[in-house]
This record gives sequence, structure tokens and C-alpha cells, in this order.
Amino acid sequence: MKTVTVRNLVIGEGIPKICVPLMGDATGVLAAADKVKKTHADLVEWRIDTDPEAECVEKTLKTARALRDILGEMPLLFTIRTKEEGGNMAVSPKLYCEMNEALIASGYIDLVDIEYFKGKSVRDGLLRSAKVKGVQTVLSSHDFEKTPDGKEMIQRLCSMQQAGADLIKLAVMPRCDEDVVELLKVTWEMKIRHPDTPVISISMGKKGALSRLGGELFGSCVTFGAYDKASAPGQISVEELYEILGKLHG
Repeated sequence: MKTVTVRNLVIGEGIPKICVPLMGDATGVLAAADKVKKTHADLVEWRIDTDPEAECVEKTLKTARALRDILGEMPLLFTIRTKEEGGNMAVSPKLYCEMNEALIASGYIDLVDIEYFKGKSVRDGLLRSAKVKGVQTVLSSHDFEKTPDGKEMIQRLCSMQQAGADLIKLAVMPRCDEDVVELLKVTWEMKIRHPDTPVISISMGKKGALSRLGGELFGSCVTFGAYDKASAPGQISVEELYEILGKLHG
């Protein structure tokens, strides 16, 4: 599988990298970042949609600058998770673009999450801006209701790959054990047949816990672990993840 290097972190080889989401207002996020920096996390995701003042771009940039100072060389992923994709923010395409463009241009973030279903013009514009500024891109798709069939998941991941993202992410909700197996099979197929872009795949909820642990075998390069607040159903704590992944790695 192709790898992506962000600062000193190589994503796409060896043990899946542990990403810890930071959620809440600026004060809480900055306090949590200082603590997460001391854990076994490899990178941080800043979920700006959980901040009540998220729509103020100026305040968001101020927080981003403070986060960068705290995290140092730890990579920072910026994410606006919209309500359509299971997040907390109802945002117009215009504001979605404005906020992401501002953070991409700021120099404070290393990666940006772009929702695939925001539409071609939105995603292509943000992908271009990120490439110009040297910000790595995570093109993402989330389904909190179900797990699509394997063919559809492969098509979606391949479409995201063809769009030119640096990493591609698919998170789905299992309704039965077979759904978890299907997601793992899809991840494996991407690893073997479409290895040009690192894949992040997640089967959410308690049923999907295996998908958060088996990435090294099946091909998912990043797993999300909670420090204080879980950003999605079924997240395991960062230190538990570190211990389990280490044992599985041997």
C-alpha cells in the first residue's frame, strides 16, 4: 500500500496510527490537547463542529494557532462533520468551503477532512486548495444507519481514490455480524487491488470493534481512539487501543 507522510508520521505501513478526536469549545479542546499530547496518540482530529462558536472563522483560526503551539510536531487533522454525515453542524456549502479554505491557508493544520458527498465542485475546489498549500486530504463518507453492500462500498472508495485524495475514509454502521465481515473484506480488497491510496475503514458500534483493531491485517491505516469523549459509537480509549494493537503486532 502507498504511504502518506505527515510531519514525522508515516501513514499506511505497520501498526495503524491512533487518532484522537478533540471535541467541545476552544477552552476544552486546548486543555484536552495538552493531555492527549502525553498519551500514545499518533495524531489528533479537531472536530470543530462540536464547538458552539464554530461558525466564527476568526475565533476558529485563533484556536487553531493555539492548538498548533500545543501539539508541536504531532499532526493535526481539521474536520467539520456535518449533520448529513452524523456530525453536529448544519452548514451551507458556502460556509463549509469558507471555513475549510481558511484553515487550509492558515498553516496550522496538516490534514483536512473533506466530505465526499458535499458535491464535486466543493470537494474538487478544496482538494486543489489543499494541494497548493501542502495540506494532506482525507476524503470521507459516513453512514450511521447501515452498511451498504460490498460492491457499493468498493465503488465509493474507488471514486474517492480517483478524485485525488491523499487518504480515503469510509465509516458505516453494522446491523449484523455479517456487515462487519463485509466491511473488512472490502478493506482487504482495496489493499490488494487498489493500493494507491491508504484507506481508513470503520465499522461503528460495539459490533464493529474488530475493525478498529484489525487494520494492520485487513488494510485500514488509521484507527480512532477516545481520550475523553468518543466522537463515534464504539470508540475504544487511546491507551487501550495502544496496548491491544501492540499485542496484535507482536
